[in-house]
Amino acid sequence: MSQFETSAIRTQAEQSQYREHSVPLYLSSSYTFESAEQMRALFADEAEGNIYSRYSNPNTTELIDKLCCMEEAEAGWATASGMAAVFTSLAALLSAGDHVVACRSVFGSTHQLFTKILPKWGIQHTYVDINADDEVWIEAITPETKLIFAETPSNPGVEIIDLERLGKLAKAHELLLLIDNCFATPYIQKPIRYGADLVIHSATKYMDGQGRVLGGLIAGKKELIASVEAFARHSGPAMSPFHAWLLSKSLETLAIRMDRHSENATKLANFLEANEAVESVRYPFLKSHPQYKIAKKQMKLGGGVVSFVIHGGLERGRRFIDALQLASITANLGDNRTIVTHPASTTHASLSEAERLEAGIQAGLIRISAGLETYEDIENDIKQALIASR
Repeated sequence: MSQFETSAIRTQAEQSQYREHSVPLYLSSSYTFESAEQMRALFADEAEGNIYSRYSNPNTTELIDKLCCMEEAEAGWATASGMAAVFTSLAALLSAGDHVVACRSVFGSTHQLFTKILPKWGIQHTYVDINADDEVWIEAITPETKLIFAETPSNPGVEIIDLERLGKLAKAHELLLLIDNCFATPYIQKPIRYGADLVIHSATKYMDGQGRVLGGLIAGKKELIASVEAFARHSGPAMSPFHAWLLSKSLETLAIRMDRHSENATKLANFLEANEAVESVRYPFLKSHPQYKIAKKQMKLGGGVVSFVIHGGLERGRRFIDALQLASITANLGDNRTIVTHPASTTHASLSEAERLEAGIQAGLIRISAGLETYEDIENDIKQALIASR
């Protein structure tokens, strides 16, 4: 099954004796064995099969199989949340004394991992600006550097990094490359094609698409996923079978949803760019985006997230959000409903003002996750809020 949409729909768990057309939910914490020998072989990893749902479950296995088809990956793993996927990947691959080179534009909780949690175990990092030349990236690499970490498009500034350039850099210096592909999804962007060793998703976002469940996904090289699995099996960030079942169903409509998200976001970005209340707009497929050519090279569509800076800074940003009538005010994104967030006072509030500015997060920055509503209704709500917040 070579086509994305067909694989997403037709990759399923093996049909049971009941001949169901839709894969059932397997709510079982453990599994029985046909014999002592089968049990021994499974625990010794000499045979494949389910032992305990912290390790695997038919629903999570189906979800991982779909993910691997979509990302063109050799293997994958599912976790209880997106941040569990980020932490599990890093913890499985890093040891005390290791060093990470990371793009400065990362999600707030990822920043907390690099600055507060990993240093407790002697793991250090160096941030590099997303637009930095190769020389700057190379200068950040030390003999202890183990991997490069980046997210693209970034959250919430919607900045783009050249995956091909980063892949070549990692290979030249024999480093692992981990890419957070949450904003783009595998329908829009496939980092493995450009040299990524692991790709990470917060499945809570577009993979679900309806704001229902938490989940994280990791895909990449088989030997690296083996390390991820070994860490996860014993540390326990397991995805529940119910969430895996829901996410697998959601992936069947990922392509058609991302088409609509991207269509609405593109229209909204053009509207905002022409509005006098707006200082600047960031959207990958706007020609004014600093990395527009890179986005067009590595992304199929622009995605569903638009960021803009409103004139008037922090206070007007708050007034704008309070004036919204249709859009939801929440910290999530990737929902079928349009969502508006003020990162400086929410998702990135833990960063200092200097750290936020270094990551491209101005006080008046607004992040919009364009939903699946009729576009005119989205625009009308944004328009009236811009007027009301003056």
